[in-house]
Amino acid sequence: MIHKSVLLNESMNFLQPKRGLMYLDLTFGGGGHSEQLLKLSAPDGIVVAFDQDSKAIEIALKLKEIYKDRLIVIKENFSNCYSVVKEIGFDSFDGIIMDIGVASFQLDDAQRGFSFLKDGPLDMRMDKDNPLSAKEIVNNWSRQELEQIIRNYGQERFAKRIALKIEEKRAKAPIETTLELANIVKEAVPAYFYKKIHPATKTFQALRIVVNSELDSLKKGLNDAIKLLKPYSRLVVISFHSLEDKIVKDTFKNFSQQKILSILTKKPIVPSLQEINENPRSRSAKLRCAEKLEVTYD
Repeated sequence: MIHKSVLLNESMNFLQPKRGLMYLDLTFGGGGHSEQLLKLSAPDGIVVAFDQDSKAIEIALKLKEIYKDRLIVIKENFSNCYSVVKEIGFDSFDGIIMDIGVASFQLDDAQRGFSFLKDGPLDMRMDKDNPLSAKEIVNNWSRQELEQIIRNYGQERFAKRIALKIEEKRAKAPIETTLELANIVKEAVPAYFYKKIHPATKTFQALRIVVNSELDSLKKGLNDAIKLLKPYSRLVVISFHSLEDKIVKDTFKNFSQQKILSILTKKPIVPSLQEINENPRSRSAKLRCAEKLEVTYD
C-alpha cells in the first residue's frame, strides 16, 4: 500500500465498495483511500482521483501503472469537481470520499513550508501555481489583517500579540523561513499556555488555510460532491480541525433538512487509541458520513 490513510477502515465500512462501481476520491494525497477503493472494487471498479498537489499527482500516476484504466487522475482543486467530471463524461458516483488533512509528504518536506518543526521557506502552497504564499502574507499584509486571520482561522487567543511581534520583526528584516516564524510566535505567547501542542500550531494553520483558500474550497467542494452522488450512495468526509468539521456538519444538516441527505453519523467518528498511537497526526481527525436520498437536480 502506498500510504496508510487516517480512518481507512472506518471510511471503507461506510462506503462499502463493490465491483463494477464508480468512486470519486476528491483528495488523493498519499493514495491510501484510492488504493483501498480500487482493491475492494476489483476487478472492474473505477476510481476518479483529484488533487491539486503535483507530488500527489506523481504518486497517483505510479498507482495508475498498477491499476491502469481503473484509476483516472485529475490535477485540480476539488472545489471544481462538478464541472470537471462533467467535462470528461461522468455524471454521478457510487461513493465519494474527501480527506481534508494535509498529506504526510507535505508536512515531511521542509521545502514545502508547512512544518514549524523543520526549517524551510515560508511557502505553504498546495498548488505551486498559486501566486499567494505564506511569505507574502507574513511580510506584506497589515498587522490588523494578520491579527484577524490568526484569530479567525487559527482560533488563537494571542493573535494580537503574535501580529505585533511579526510586525516588529519584519520591520528589521523580511521573515523568510518557517523556523523564523515559529520562533517569533514562541516569543509572543506565554510559555506556560502551550503544553500539549507547539505554540506555532494555530498560526501555521491559519496561514495555510488562507494561502490555499481551504474553507471556501471545502464549502464549494461539498456542494459539488453532493450533486455528484447517486441516490442511496454515500459521501465520507474526514476533517482535522473544528472550522472544517463545522462546515461539514452544517452542510450535512442543511441538505438533510432539504431531504437531500440522510446523516449516518450523529456524532463524528474518531480514530481509535491504537491508530493514534501508530499515527499521532490522526488524533484530531473526525469522520462524518451522509447518504444521498432519491432526489433530482435541475
